[in-house]
Amino acid sequence: MRVLHLISSGGMYGAEAVILNLSRTLNQQGHASFIGVFSNSSNPNLQLHQLALAEGIESHQIPCRSQIDRSVPAAIRSLAASAQAELIHAHGYKADVYAWLAMRGAGAGRGLPLVSTCHTWYDDNALVWLYGAIDRQVLRRYQAVVAVSDGVRARLLAAGVPASHIHFIRNGIDLRPFSRAETRPRPLRDATDADGLVVGWVGRLTRDKGPDLFLRAVAQLRSRFPSTRYVMVGEGPYRPECERLIAELAVGDLVRLLGQRSDMPAIFASCDLMVSSSRLEGLPMAILEGMAASLPWVAASVGAIPLAVRDGENGILVPAENVEALATGMARLLQEPAERARMGAAARSLAEREFSAERMTADTLKVYQWARVNGPREGRPPEEQP
Repeated sequence: MRVLHLISSGGMYGAEAVILNLSRTLNQQGHASFIGVFSNSSNPNLQLHQLALAEGIESHQIPCRSQIDRSVPAAIRSLAASAQAELIHAHGYKADVYAWLAMRGAGAGRGLPLVSTCHTWYDDNALVWLYGAIDRQVLRRYQAVVAVSDGVRARLLAAGVPASHIHFIRNGIDLRPFSRAETRPRPLRDATDADGLVVGWVGRLTRDKGPDLFLRAVAQLRSRFPSTRYVMVGEGPYRPECERLIAELAVGDLVRLLGQRSDMPAIFASCDLMVSSSRLEGLPMAILEGMAASLPWVAASVGAIPLAVRDGENGILVPAENVEALATGMARLLQEPAERARMGAAARSLAEREFSAERMTADTLKVYQWARVNGPREGRPPEEQP
């Protein structure tokens, strides 16, 4: 099968990792995967495009001069035609809307089946909420929509997406870069803190990811674990608030904001345990990568996280927005090396069984086949089909 993936990328986050993993595995299995990355004039983040090309995955830039660029649908149709695509797989609200407009303008009988993967919608402000609302309306016209959590599925159903068009697929990753992480160099270790543990946090710096909750938990643990250090990986609009809070809590000597990194296997190899403090979530790729690196997690029980982090087995689940519970879970693993080792081994085992890129690709191929056989081809809502 020949598949064109579309995305407006803000950096190498979960959706981008999904596209790379799907494309790599599809190509290895004899299919053909192509990527179209919107080159936004306001924020032309092309890291996914560059990484794909470095791996030998065909990737193209789609110029996009503004939020509403009337030339983009035609550019998508041209790219789909040149790639001889049989299906378009969109990722994110902007790609969803433009892909639908492109196929709507393709003419009778010429539109391609549309599939979208919905990770979650972060309602950070009124404008983002509006984009999400428009996206869910457009997805009613899609042949198949992949939801990564029950919460995403519920929002799709509430928006009128037919239940038969919604498919649940767990995210999957390429496990190989994170194998034998315990034998890799640990570059984040300071010589002065050689005996201390390192706790990691990975994600976009937004309120929904809860970096403030993590920092408040760190402040609570300072006196009990004075040699422990904490690293936060990611960028986003909440960074100034994180910097302000670090100063207010007087934890600047404990916490390092590393920004966006391209060496995540090495980052995970530097850590002894990981923390997810999200208020709202789907299934973060960072959690799966940490599991593949044999690390236990302390995680807020939101979205589809309990599918991956199983309380007492490979990590500790805590209630969302509960700083005290988060700190208690972190303290438990910081002071129990045997527990960390047991849970880390269980995390790797679970990643191998249930969260590989091969399993995700097999499930996605079934959705592709369903969309091609059962879906409308005219870009009309299901209720309007004859």
